[in-house]
Amino acid sequence: MFSNKYIFIYTTVLVVVVAVLLALAATLLQPMQTRNQNVAKMQEILRAAGKTVTAEDAVSVYDSFIASELMVDRQGGLQAEYRNSGDGWKLARGEAEAGRAFDCNVKIEFDKAFRHEQEPQAEDGLFPVFVTSDGQYILPLQGKGLWGAIWGYMAVGQDGNTVSGVTFGHKGETPGLGAEIAGNEFQAQFAGKKLFDKAGRFVSITLQKGGAENYPGDISHAVDAVSGGTITSNGVTDMIAHCVRYYVPFIEKNLHAPAAADSLPAAPDTASMAVPSV
Repeated sequence: MFSNKYIFIYTTVLVVVVAVLLALAATLLQPMQTRNQNVAKMQEILRAAGKTVTAEDAVSVYDSFIASELMVDRQGGLQAEYRNSGDGWKLARGEAEAGRAFDCNVKIEFDKAFRHEQEPQAEDGLFPVFVTSDGQYILPLQGKGLWGAIWGYMAVGQDGNTVSGVTFGHKGETPGLGAEIAGNEFQAQFAGKKLFDKAGRFVSITLQKGGAENYPGDISHAVDAVSGGTITSNGVTDMIAHCVRYYVPFIEKNLHAPAAADSLPAAPDTASMAVPSV
């Protein structure tokens, strides 16, 4: 029969060995986990702009299709632009402190912006924009559903008004109900919808309970809500309105006026966007 001392020593050694092995495994697997997360993020961004790619092709398609990554401020000013010159993404203009759009923690930046509205002395947020080679502008979204975080990407056309595509994800919405926001059929409704009204005012897009045909205004600003997922639908509506409003000054300053955009003009040259002096 083993003594208590032996059992204690054996248990302690076993716990230490297991802890070391787990720590080693986590350290060794971290680069792979980070890469997989980055690939999944690239796939979401690309899918919003109409490109569905495999994990194997995500990096190469992203690097060729995304022309530049921008960080913009609340006033619509360009703080940093990164471009891929063929040997990795590098700062083209602006301040390195603003960071690269792909590495931005969107939730933190939107939280900063909201806090700044309540406390003007608090640090304000910066907002990522992904510009595609065919002139789409992809805007990240972050919000809250019924059971947790929801997020997405919205691609806007060259007129700064027409939605060309979206992707949505969620942490734990109810399968068959709120989780439907991640489905292709639901997301397809957003293509062609408008963010601004004919007078150029930001209206956003509403998930209308009972169907878009019941929306009291211009139907181009509404899609069908998720059946049985009222709270999640409201969360998506709030997320779009809350997040996109921070991009309105950027759209108004740098893209073509929505009220005058009856056709899609050529994409603006980001080189013409002013970088504030510091």
